[in-house]
Amino acid sequence: MSLKEDIGFTLWCDFIERDFLEHKFKDLIKKEIIHGATSNPAIFESSISNSVAYGQQLEMLQANEPKTIYEELAITDIKRAAELLDDLYREDIDDGFISIEVDPLLCDDAAGTIEEGMRLNAQIGADNVMIKVPATTAGYEAMKELTSQGINVNATLIFSPQQAIECAKALDEGIKQSNKDTKAVISVFVSRFDRKCDTQFVQNGFEASKLGIMNATKCYHEVEKFENKNIRTLFASTGVKGNSLPQSYYVDNLIYPNTVNTAPLATIEDWVENGKKEPSKMISENECNKYFELVSKKGIDMKNIYNALLTEGLEAFKESFKDLLQKLQRD
Repeated sequence: MSLKEDIGFTLWCDFIERDFLEHKFKDLIKKEIIHGATSNPAIFESSISNSVAYGQQLEMLQANEPKTIYEELAITDIKRAAELLDDLYREDIDDGFISIEVDPLLCDDAAGTIEEGMRLNAQIGADNVMIKVPATTAGYEAMKELTSQGINVNATLIFSPQQAIECAKALDEGIKQSNKDTKAVISVFVSRFDRKCDTQFVQNGFEASKLGIMNATKCYHEVEKFENKNIRTLFASTGVKGNSLPQSYYVDNLIYPNTVNTAPLATIEDWVENGKKEPSKMISENECNKYFELVSKKGIDMKNIYNALLTEGLEAFKESFKDLLQKLQRD
């Protein structure tokens, strides 16, 4: 029995690029390794800047404004990914999704996010698309409105359990107002905690590379309390930087019921070759609470860490988006 059939766990690919879609992506779907895909401004910035596959369309679009050019390029790829994933989506309507993020510069503009999310969803015109919305105060409002309109949402840049709760609340309310079988995922970022905090945590007697998994598990428990079958926790930022950990470390340790893990291509390939193919031992909510109580006793302020990671994540996406628009600027 597969992990999907056994516990409802699936792997999505955190990468989009035009040539990749026509070759390796198809192969991963055919072999039932991946069941969906995600994108973000940084991924598109890298793909469009570094791949010759966009040259012909870029030539055709060069008279347009940079954001129009970006959207035309991105929507072409998202439509193609949606088409390739459509059979998976039709099979169970829980997988086979592809995500596209709203302009990250709108992260504090609820009305702008809603308007752009609805527009992108209409332009793409595929049932298996998720509109990606950052987990800010404005984002929560947008998530609720978009799902209430029957638009699938990927809530992104979740670092704290409180963010996970706010997203789940907004999505739960929106989905219940919808007259469609609307789906949502809550993307909890994992590895960035360990890259940022490992030195500090090890110096305080904690196990290395453990914070990300403990925090992600705590967020998962909060989402599961809503008991909405249309909302799943998605573990994101699960690639490993450096050589001290196995490439599939953050996949192997977060194979939980009713979850998705979206991973970079290298991580997926390593997991297929070397990773664990059975459910992870569940870390209980009580274990998570005790861990963070000890963190607090050590004088470590998790609120500051959550705020810093969210700020850094938002800024990174904004900068990638600005860099791409600059490159697409007409001479």
